[in-house]
Amino acid sequence: MLRAIALILLVAFCASGAPAEDTLVTCGSVVKLKHVSTGYDLHSHEISYGSGSGQQSVTGFQDTSDANSLWVVSGAQEAECVQGTPIKSGTSVRLQHVATRRWLHSHHFPSPLSQNLEVSAFGNDKESDHLDNWEVQFSGSHWLQDQKVKLKHVETGGFLSSSADRRYGRPIGGQLEICGKKKAGKTEEWMATEGIFFPERTDVA
Repeated sequence: MLRAIALILLVAFCASGAPAEDTLVTCGSVVKLKHVSTGYDLHSHEISYGSGSGQQSVTGFQDTSDANSLWVVSGAQEAECVQGTPIKSGTSVRLQHVATRRWLHSHHFPSPLSQNLEVSAFGNDKESDHLDNWEVQFSGSHWLQDQKVKLKHVETGGFLSSSADRRYGRPIGGQLEICGKKKAGKTEEWMATEGIFFPERTDVA
């Protein structure tokens, strides 16, 4: 059922045509996050790490039609974020994987290939904790579609990152390692390139 919903969402935004200028990324938006330097999308699937936490793996994937690269932008754990609320730089959010309902997560386990900070997918609709919180950093007033942003893990201080030099073998051959790095540079830039972007709510503070 969840996979069917994800596919419906994917078809909906792929058929929506070219994005309007200055489209806001708001709470509730369903987005694909593209890693700027490699062009790969933030991705997850029901395959667990064989080391570290053993939680669901998060990778970079190049197939733009894959519904496993869809994420819902939500408020930080224990913080309300009404659908349509614009997101300012420095705001903490969570990203929920549409197909498996798990949250983008990090901790101090070493990542499998680079030994940086492991990034995984954890929990479900009823289970989430402070390790799911990510601070969105960018220039400007509000997060926009196709804008370069950095995602800093609130607990560890690691910036969401990837590299074309770190690729997995089987069963996820060719997919890139996603990890957290303590220093932010060009390999820590992401863009919400396509998705369902809910318009700004004007009736909330």
